[in-house]
Amino acid sequence: MSVHNESTCAWCSKIMSATGRGRRRKYCSQACRQRAYEQRSGRQGQRLPVDAVVLSQAKVATLKDALFELRCAAEDVATAVEEQADAEELQLLSKELVELAKRIEQMR
Repeated sequence: MSVHNESTCAWCSKIMSATGRGRRRKYCSQACRQRAYEQRSGRQGQRLPVDAVVLSQAKVATLKDALFELRCAAEDVATAVEEQADAEELQLLSKELVELAKRIEQMR
């Protein structure tokens, strides 16, 4: 599937295919749209900006670890290019890099 034909739900990060014409969907379902609304509404009495994202320390640590892993994979690709690795190795490293990025994108 083409990268341009898919996006992720703004609430649950589920991959959604493009539906054709018109504006891209932001949520995969009415339930996700409702959860996002409830989260936005629940913050109204707080000093947090409407678009703020609150993460637990454990989630932050997990995200940092995943980003470190992603950076290492990107460095592996760069090193392989510098060392003029063959196309098969570059393809394998690139595929790993894309899979890591997708996994991070779907973190919730």
